[in-house]
Formats: sequence, C-alpha cells, structure tokens
Amino acid sequence: MRRAELVTALLMAALSIYLMVKSAELPIGWVPDEGPGGGSFPFWLSAAMLLSCLWILYNWYRRTSPPSQSDEPFMDSYAARSFALAGGGVTAMIALVHVVGMYGAVPLFLIFYIRFLGRHSWATSVSIAVGATVGAFFFFDVALRIVLPKGYLEPLFIPLYSIFL
Repeated sequence: MRRAELVTALLMAALSIYLMVKSAELPIGWVPDEGPGGGSFPFWLSAAMLLSCLWILYNWYRRTSPPSQSDEPFMDSYAARSFALAGGGVTAMIALVHVVGMYGAVPLFLIFYIRFLGRHSWATSVSIAVGATVGAFFFFDVALRIVLPKGYLEPLFIPLYSIFL
C-alpha cells in the first residue's frame, strides 16, 4: 500500500503539472470585459490537484496516513482479476466503437459488466443496456444534435433520423 500511495501521488502530480502547462496556453487571468480566461478554471483546478498531491506526499513521508503505514500488497489476486476484467471490458468496448459504434459497443459492455461481472439477471442486464442506449440516443443525437459514431450500424438509424430530426 505504501508504494501504491507514492506512485499514485507522483503520477497525479505529474498529470497536474501537465494540465497546468496546457491550460496556461489560454489566458488564465481575468480578461477585461469578458471575465475569466478560457484556461482559468482548468489551471486552478489542476493547481488544487497538485497541492493535494503534495499534501499526500508529505503525509506519506511522515507516515501519518493509514496506507503509508501499511506494508500489505495493494491488490490481492481477486482485486487484480476484477481490475483486469473491468479494464479488459472497457478496452474491448473502445475497440468495438469503430466497428459497431457507440450504440453497439456500450450495450455489449453493459451486458458484460452487469450480467457477467455483477451476476445480475438477464432481464436486469438487458433492460439497463437497452434503456441506457436509447436514452443516450435521444440525449445526444436528438436533443443535443451531437452525432455519436455508429459504425456498421448506421443504416439502422436512418429511419430514426427521418422521424426525430
């Protein structure tokens, strides 16, 4: 646990610094007659994240936090297996987006996650997967008019576009 706390704090601190540098490409101060610059919120949020990481590192050095006092492994075999299955599922979903689009990949991932990892019933798994997909379609494609990738399933959406758009 001690090593995991150190590695996580260092990685998050490096990410914070990177985000501060990138957001500083935009104005981070007050722009007259406009308000805060476009980089203001991400810069100061990243700065707060960096301060939090530094505080974690300080507590790690002093060994005042419970993880910094523990020599137990970060993950046991069950946690590592669960992490690998969930991460593999997300990776497969991202790879499938290019083939079957968001509206094919997301329900497949949800069914895998809810049915096989969560061990819920088929009725629960399918109803959540279908409901989330239909809800996402109406929210993004119809309400916001943000077209998500559809892959080879695009011809199935042509009738829906003629009805709703």
